[in-house]
Amino acid sequence: MNSLNSEAFTLFGQHILWSDMVGNLFGLAALALGWRRSIWTWPVQFLAGLILFGAFYGHLTGSAGKQAVVMLVALFGWWQWQRGKGQGEDGHIAVRFATWRERGAMAAAAAAGTVAVALLFKAYPTLSWDPWPDAYIFVGTVVAMYAQARGMVEFWFAWLLVDLVGVPLNFANGYAFSGFVYVIYGALVLWGMRDWWLRSRKDARPVLEGAPA
Repeated sequence: MNSLNSEAFTLFGQHILWSDMVGNLFGLAALALGWRRSIWTWPVQFLAGLILFGAFYGHLTGSAGKQAVVMLVALFGWWQWQRGKGQGEDGHIAVRFATWRERGAMAAAAAAGTVAVALLFKAYPTLSWDPWPDAYIFVGTVVAMYAQARGMVEFWFAWLLVDLVGVPLNFANGYAFSGFVYVIYGALVLWGMRDWWLRSRKDARPVLEGAPA
């Protein structure tokens, strides 16, 4: 796995690592599959986490631990989408807006989780090079993946908030490819948000008795 941390190429003066490139390309593919509501989004997300876990294990313990959590959430998402498969009009999962109670719970979990993880990173400096932004991105990613697993349109809003911090942080820390990928994430998020928004209205439309499903 050490070869994953070797340099792939140089772009605009930035050194691109194989692990950074391959892991983020899989993450980008997972987001695109999520937009299409394909259940394969979760295996691809799991594979992205596995690649980055292998690259970081024994080298960056905190980063490896974060990828382990991402893989667990990916397994949860796979299980949820297997249960909900076929509920939408087109045979995929049905999407919806979260209730205000769910939104409040996710916002509170994100805030409390960010504080807790940031304090952990500050207590053990080897786990992160920038505790607060790193904690925000990590917890925000987990919350976004949870909302995606539940078919909530707010999944896209959570990703957008992660992008706002992820882009400058990755460029500042030398992970240029991650920064470029987060920019593309932003475009996919806007398109995906529109698609799920419109889809939620279709899936919520009641079927009249006697009408074709």
